[in-house]
Amino acid sequence: MNWKSAGSWQNQDYEQMPTFHFIDLIKKPIEIYVFVDPLCPECWSLEPYIKKLTIEYGRFFTIRNVLTGKLSNTNADKFEKPKKLKDIWEKTASRTGMSCDGDLWIENPIYSSEISSIAIKAAELQGKKAGKRFLRKMQEQAFLNKQDISNEEVLLNCAESIRLDISEFKKDLYSNTSKKALQCDVKITNEMEVEYIPTMVFFNQSEEDEGLKISGIYPYDIYVKVLKQMLQKEPLPAKKPSLEDFISQYDFVATKEVAVVYDWSTEKAEKEMKKLQLKRIVEKVPVKYGYFWKYAK
Repeated sequence: MNWKSAGSWQNQDYEQMPTFHFIDLIKKPIEIYVFVDPLCPECWSLEPYIKKLTIEYGRFFTIRNVLTGKLSNTNADKFEKPKKLKDIWEKTASRTGMSCDGDLWIENPIYSSEISSIAIKAAELQGKKAGKRFLRKMQEQAFLNKQDISNEEVLLNCAESIRLDISEFKKDLYSNTSKKALQCDVKITNEMEVEYIPTMVFFNQSEEDEGLKISGIYPYDIYVKVLKQMLQKEPLPAKKPSLEDFISQYDFVATKEVAVVYDWSTEKAEKEMKKLQLKRIVEKVPVKYGYFWKYAK
């Protein structure tokens, strides 16, 4: 498999919602590798764009999350690093609109994300969608609730909340199969020379052309341009679901995610969500930076 860096995009000045019908059963031409780590705040900040891209163009691609292992020793410097990590999380939250509570690193520090990554691979043994739901739940627990996602009890609670088979998950959490799956992801990361997370690599499965690599977070239209370039056509975006359908599908979303998906300002998104709150369709969940919304029906 070949790839190339999307240098033409990086040099510019720009600093999953499943489809609802049978289209999921059709082989899609594009595969997107998304290189992430469960403790990377930038990866968390990519979530709104992944959701929107999947809603509008998900009929053309599948997503494969690849765990890089780059943050496996987060607390090598026990005295300095927690404060630095707290600062990074807080600045990322302020800049991106996806809340990250950096107090985690002072109050409940995580010493290694390796077990967290292995847990994601264990969840994936119950299906790719299970793995994605589990990653999302872990991110919520770490970034919003200051939970130590290297703690077994926290991991089991995440698994239970997304309705995994707990006995299977417990067995797989410490299995060689899960460890080898993580090692495979780390190998792919090294082979593709991924140095920065998040990174997305777009492949056209029906072409022999190289893949296209984009490192970092960009405005949404850049991802659309790359996708269209790989497809070699100009498809129209799919119609967005109603706001209630969107919330019911994802269950728990940030104001930022609503704003990005529906092309609204933060103020407009919050106003629309408050309308659903008055109808008791959603519950408002205050977090350190802004609000999340939980489907209440």
